[in-house]
Amino acid sequence: MIEAYQLTWNVTQLGCRAEYWFRTSPAVNGGEAAAAVDIELDRYMHLFALNRGILLTPFHNMALIAPQTTATDIDYHTQIFRQAVESLFGEGSP
Repeated sequence: MIEAYQLTWNVTQLGCRAEYWFRTSPAVNGGEAAAAVDIELDRYMHLFALNRGILLTPFHNMALIAPQTTATDIDYHTQIFRQAVESLFGEGSP
């Protein structure tokens, strides 16, 4: 979805964590991370996911994947992420 919509977002993965950043490349220090915060977009993504049964960590845009997570759970998360992007930018790739 990030590529299809040519968004200036990235996903950083570390072990069972996947964190969305609303900037082109991952932050390399605290100043860059702070500058990347978009409070309204953060709230929107959190509430969009939460209203559909997905809890992102409250202090980041991070999905934590537990060992019990199934492929179906991951597919559902991807579906909800797609819906959130489409609700912001319109259906289908630009």
